[in-house]
Amino acid sequence: MKDSPEYLRKKAFFDKVLTIYGRNAVMEALEDDSLTIHKLHLSSSNRDNDQLNSMKRLAEARGAVVEFHDKAALSRISKNARQDQGVALDIVMEQSLGLEEFLSGRRDYRVLALDGVTNPQNLGMIIRSAAAGNIDAIVFPLKGAAQLSPLVIKASAGTLFRIPLIRTKSLGKSLEDFKKDGATVYTLSSHAKSSYQEQQYARRCVFVLGNESEGVSAEIEKLSDESISIPMNRGVESLNVAVTAALLAFMER
Repeated sequence: MKDSPEYLRKKAFFDKVLTIYGRNAVMEALEDDSLTIHKLHLSSSNRDNDQLNSMKRLAEARGAVVEFHDKAALSRISKNARQDQGVALDIVMEQSLGLEEFLSGRRDYRVLALDGVTNPQNLGMIIRSAAAGNIDAIVFPLKGAAQLSPLVIKASAGTLFRIPLIRTKSLGKSLEDFKKDGATVYTLSSHAKSSYQEQQYARRCVFVLGNESEGVSAEIEKLSDESISIPMNRGVESLNVAVTAALLAFMER
């Protein structure tokens, strides 16, 4: 039953599971004691070598399940048959939250919401800046945007596992929920009169960053409460979305 306690418990667990692939990425994760490892997946067609044997030993030493699959089954797990190199690993992302869970008991927060950021390197760098700065969580949609992957992990330099991440089926619905919680939604525009440095921010803020080429979508723009700008010189019109995220992340609270 989909509403049974057991089903909901399992769903809550698997919502936190991230599957990564590729031998180097998997090996690095297995060697990182700060991560919670759930299951190591290996292709039964792999030829034995020292690296694969080390993976199995590390997984077993950490109490993780090791499973063997045929190539087709492994590709369904990794979702990237061309690059999985016969290995995939399930990591439990303890900091992956539902929106309701994040909002529970919080008085003040600053959140980055990503509207169609498609470049994995940009996503990784945004996560890194947010984790290092004064951002409390990142919200991003499950479709139409870059998803968590080895490329993102590499670009984030491991900080992917250090900041709450809220994955949502509908960014618009999530922003509406933030607004119901009393948050102010800010979007960035070169035409805005208020500089991001001079704006008086609400105690609960959501900063929306748009797609690399199109910016914030019209649907999401309608939910914006205020528009802010980043003053620029020499006729420069815009910044890379990851640079913008870094500027916002390091504003004083």
